[in-house]
Formats: sequence, structure tokens, C-alpha cells
Amino acid sequence: MYYYIGIDDTDNLESRGTGHRARQLGTSLQDAGIARLICITRHQLLVHKDIPYTSHNSSACLLMECEPSVEPRLIAWCRDFLLRESAPGSDAGLCVASSQNISSAIGNWGKNAKIKVLNKTLAHDTAEQNNIYLEGLTGEKIGVIGALAAVGLRHAGNDGRVLWLPMLRETEGIFSALELKKRLTLDRICTREGVEIQDTDTMMADGWIRPVMRDNKITLIVEKPENHEKYQWQHVPKEYIKSISN
Repeated sequence: MYYYIGIDDTDNLESRGTGHRARQLGTSLQDAGIARLICITRHQLLVHKDIPYTSHNSSACLLMECEPSVEPRLIAWCRDFLLRESAPGSDAGLCVASSQNISSAIGNWGKNAKIKVLNKTLAHDTAEQNNIYLEGLTGEKIGVIGALAAVGLRHAGNDGRVLWLPMLRETEGIFSALELKKRLTLDRICTREGVEIQDTDTMMADGWIRPVMRDNKITLIVEKPENHEKYQWQHVPKEYIKSISN
């Protein structure tokens, strides 16, 4: 079964960010044999004067696969990890939900977190009504708002950019589209207009590949290079990816 793990506000101004903590957590769960890590996504939430945040007000979601019988161990591991690793002064929140418990209400919570100022009481009420584990672990415990939002947004499948896939950060060089999809477990490679490129087309991966979620598919967006004979495509600049995922 698929499980969605949302975490938020695990950092302070001096520490590594929530994305780094998410990668550490996912790797530790996989190394411990608890669950298989599929991907990690970053989700941008509302930036507002009434919302405390460290730098960008983004949260992260880990997509894991494991047997339902290990759910208590999965939750306990995540909880212990965040209590141990969250930075001093953080307001860490943790959400763990099986795919079968994520309703449209959770998706709506995620959408609202991008445009409205929400509160932790309503977050807990929403999670409880849907039988979803949600807990604030450190500080003021307001990280539950973003943790629940990350789960809702990731499950909806049209928000966020991918922070982790197998071999994502180690991939550099020229590949065919098919080779790259298999290597990184991408669902599709397409242009900004949504046109998929041919599997036999070649593209350059320069070490900063950031797929995004579109139509519940892990999607790499590419463009034509200027005056290059060795490959046909390159991934779009990070500025473009940030502009469509923030």
C-alpha cells in the first residue's frame, strides 16, 4: 500500500531545510526495511505576514510503499526521527496517511493552504475526520498545517516539484528519453506545451533535474537547445521550474 508522509517546519535559519530532512527520513526508512521510498516532493504554501515560517513556507511529502501491518512502526520511526533531528526552535509537524484514507477534504486542505491563512485546530479536526495521523512535535506545533497540506497536494498530483527520485542527483550526461525515464522512474518527458517527446530522442542532463507533478505523473519538462548537434533536448532552466512550482 502507498503511504504519504508530510513534514513541515523542521528547520531554523541556521539548519538545513525540510527538504534535506525529508531525504534523510526517507533513506532511513528504506535502509531500516520499513518501507520503499518512491519519491519526495516539495510543496509551496501561502506566504503571508500572519504565517510564521523559516524561509519559504514550503513543506515536503514522501511517497512510500509498505504493508499496512507496519503502519504503527512507520509512524513511530517518523515521529522519533523528527523529534531527534528537527532543529531547535522549529515547529515540526508530521502527517502519515494511507492512500485509501486521503479524501477530497484533504486535497482541499492542501489547496487552501496555498491561498488562505489556516489554523492547527482545524488541521487536527480535518485529519481526525479522515482517520489520518497528524501530530505537532516541536515548538508551537503549527507544522501540522503544512504537513497535512503536503499530503493533500501530493495525492492530488498537480502540485510541487520532485526533490528525490532514485539516481536523480547522480544523473548527468546525454541519454535517450527512454533511458532517462527508466533510470529515474519518470512517467513522462514533455515540452512546456505538454507534448511528449519520442523515446528515441536524446537529451542532456546537467545535474540539476527537477521534475514536477502534472496529472499525477512525474513529469520532466524539456526544451530545444540552441545550436547543439549532440542532443535534441535539454531540461528547462531551474528558474522556470521554480516559477511553476512555487
